Amino acid sequence: MGIVLLVVVAFAAIALIHFYIWKRLVRDTTRPGRVRRVGAVAAAVLGLLVPATLIGTRTGATMLAWPGYLWIALMFYLLVVLALLEIPMLVIRIVLRRRTAQLAMPVGATTTKTPAAEPPQPADPDPTPDTAPNGIERRLLLARGAAIFAGLTATGITAYGARTALSAPRLDRVQITLAKLPRSMDGFRIATVSDIHLGPLAGRAHTERVVAAINRTQADIVAVVGDLVDGSVSELGAAAAPLRGIQSRHGAFFVTGNHEYYSGAEEWLAEVERLGIRTLRNQRQLITASGGAIDIAGVNDLAGEGTSTGGPDIAGTLRDRDPGIPVVLLAHQPIQVHDAAEQRVDLQLSGHTHGGQMVPFNLLVRLEQPVVNGYARFGDTQLYVTNGAGFWGPPVRVGAPPQVTLVELRSP
Repeated sequence: MGIVLLVVVAFAAIALIHFYIWKRLVRDTTRPGRVRRVGAVAAAVLGLLVPATLIGTRTGATMLAWPGYLWIALMFYLLVVLALLEIPMLVIRIVLRRRTAQLAMPVGATTTKTPAAEPPQPADPDPTPDTAPNGIERRLLLARGAAIFAGLTATGITAYGARTALSAPRLDRVQITLAKLPRSMDGFRIATVSDIHLGPLAGRAHTERVVAAINRTQADIVAVVGDLVDGSVSELGAAAAPLRGIQSRHGAFFVTGNHEYYSGAEEWLAEVERLGIRTLRNQRQLITASGGAIDIAGVNDLAGEGTSTGGPDIAGTLRDRDPGIPVVLLAHQPIQVHDAAEQRVDLQLSGHTHGGQMVPFNLLVRLEQPVVNGYARFGDTQLYVTNGAGFWGPPVRVGAPPQVTLVELRSP
């Protein structure tokens, strides 16, 4: 029953959004006639495209993926821009009405002659006394100007976001000091990547770009912190194959994200191992280098609760460890940092948020996660959240470019 209600609410929201966009871009900018009817049909078709895309990509029908997801992004930014224009448009309309009323107000009698009675005129169905010189109502001109501005702005933002999302991930570097890190391991480097999201719009070429970015870091270890795929091994195994080419001095490690549990987590864990990447399922691995040591721990995602792999168990993963050795925890969701802090984890590396992916979605992410991207500290536990190298849903990133982060650990 809950799922049915969620679907009904989602369909209602989609319908209302498309009605609003049609009203502002079509009804308010046209007079009754063929153009308005065509616009209504287009809005209805685009409204149906959204659920068709979301359902189709989940069932393996990917034909609508590109036009559907690009329209979702464009629809979102049209909604944002039009909503932001509501207040200034309202102010302008109020000013114009007052100006019109003032111009229409009589300033005094100029003649005593009584004018002849005039026959009654038919009522204007949309009276707007103030008109531009060419006879077009100022309200219509205002609506058309706002529609053009919203359309161009939303299209420009979407195009920029698509180009950003489909480009190679940028390499960001961050230095983090660990109090327990021995001087001999100063400068130990962890290439951190998350949210690659192989799927209907991101295939083998996307994986190759990500692997090339990772290998340029010449890292000591590679941490892949979840959400590798959006599909089964049979669908995406070939797209994931370039992961075998990841290079590092002490190996690559993987933990599950929530999307692995929508795509067959057990199969993917086995496939990732086959590609030469060590999976950490509530486990830790001691890394020795340059006469020092560091624990790399990894926990299952929260979405694993109730599945065969199980949910995260930070306490169990760190049981019996040497407290004098620094521990770096790989956990997909930043919110797990609260449990990590209780277990005195030195550093947690996470993804999941996509950095918000499409501004202003980052404001919504803050309602769920303690950090959207970048560095934060929770007591003695430090947290770094990477933007992720891929995208989910629309192939668009605005304000959160795809990213591979090289975390350089420093000793005090």
